[in-house]
Amino acid sequence: MEISALYHFPVKSLQGHKCKALSLDRFGAVNDRRWMLIDTDNQFVTQRRLRTMAQLKATVTREGVRLENPEGEHIEVRQPNVDAKLRSVRVWHDEVTARDAGDDAAHWLSEQLQSAVRLVAMGEEFNRPLQTPRADRQVGFADAAPLLVISQASLDDLNSRLAEPVSMLRFRPNLVVSGCGPFAEDTWKTLTIHTHDGSLVFDCTHPCARCAIPGLHPFTGRAQKEPLRTLASYRRGEDGQIYFGMNLTPTAATSALFGDPNSVTIHLSDRVEFS
Repeated sequence: MEISALYHFPVKSLQGHKCKALSLDRFGAVNDRRWMLIDTDNQFVTQRRLRTMAQLKATVTREGVRLENPEGEHIEVRQPNVDAKLRSVRVWHDEVTARDAGDDAAHWLSEQLQSAVRLVAMGEEFNRPLQTPRADRQVGFADAAPLLVISQASLDDLNSRLAEPVSMLRFRPNLVVSGCGPFAEDTWKTLTIHTHDGSLVFDCTHPCARCAIPGLHPFTGRAQKEPLRTLASYRRGEDGQIYFGMNLTPTAATSALFGDPNSVTIHLSDRVEFS
């Protein structure tokens, strides 16, 4: 088993990117879901509400993030500093403190999405503990866990049942693993990644329940019946949820390495083991 693809998504629910290496810190993958859109009530906003978010590219720059629409129009947004306005914003059931990215970004995004939104970012004061029993560990703006893994075989199995195959981007994972059977990740308890600098161990906390986003085209936001209709025919749990992928949280020993980002970087082809 090995890492066959890596992804990061700078702004929650905007377009993401493949990458050759993924550095980690205590919130998950560096540059992954460190920015987020909120509405006028300071509630988080995703493609579930505004499908056209799928059309906007987000690319990390040296000073912050670049946002671009399909026509190539763009805006460069600086990482908010200590003088930025602090906002109490809500991500699902969590209320966290984030830094406002300013009026220019808010105006540009509101025009693009035809809805009043603002852009916020994580700062040094950000604190979002995971739900117990892992409240000693943190997560950024991601839905439920610092990282999400999906096996390539799981996607291949799904695509073998579809008239038109879908891409892994539908499911927005950070890590893709090859060399195992379809849905092997359902049974994993821990995942160990052997990097150039040592081994990183993650708890497989819970399977990923899928919302409506996999049913939206990843670049246009257009709603489609597939792949959720097919997934529902064989991946629906007893609770009625559709499951695809596994959420990961670093163990305490791996979390202790996060003081040095260079020691916790995952690369393509890194060897993977599970238990």
